[in-house]
Amino acid sequence: MKRREFISLLGGAAAWPRSADGQPSPKLPTIGILGPTTASVAARWTGALVQRLHELGWIEGRTVAIEYRWVQRSSERAVEIINEFVRLKVDVIVTSGARNVIAAKQVTSAIPIVFVSAADPVGNGLVASLARPGANVTGLSHQWTDLAGKRIELLREVTPGLSRMAVMVDPSSPDTAPEMAELHTVASTLGLEVVTREIRRAEDIVPAFEAIKDRVQAL
Repeated sequence: MKRREFISLLGGAAAWPRSADGQPSPKLPTIGILGPTTASVAARWTGALVQRLHELGWIEGRTVAIEYRWVQRSSERAVEIINEFVRLKVDVIVTSGARNVIAAKQVTSAIPIVFVSAADPVGNGLVASLARPGANVTGLSHQWTDLAGKRIELLREVTPGLSRMAVMVDPSSPDTAPEMAELHTVASTLGLEVVTREIRRAEDIVPAFEAIKDRVQAL
């Protein structure tokens, strides 16, 4: 999605509602931000968003309202927040990550949803195509899936004689399946064996490293 289209969406979604006598309604245009982590982790990102809105003439608390909610990586929490946004009648929902976009899409087909990034929005079913997203969802792809093969090629360049590599993944992420499919395809073409270790929580990281120790040449 091009930047000017993103700006147009925010501007269109945030049009001033009018009352019967033609006077502006007291309700400000409202952006619902569904953050994937916490307020402190996302502080720089939200700060940049508020600054850019200000530059475009949208002043938080004066000409636009922003409702901040934080998922803290909980899918159940994401659904609760989207339902809350529907009740609040926000004009647009801004979020990040396939998991949160899927939750938002399942709850509402009326409120515009803009995702900051997603690995494979077409493969995950978030949009119909990159050229024509369709429905009420649009945003930016960081093309992780397309880059999976390139990362393996780089590993081969920096690891002479590479034949066996490890991959650590979060199996609960919607982005994992399409990325791993691409990775295995490229690895097979290059004659590389792939050892996969699943990371579902922070406590899984150390045991995963122990499991691949001295068994692979790259990670």
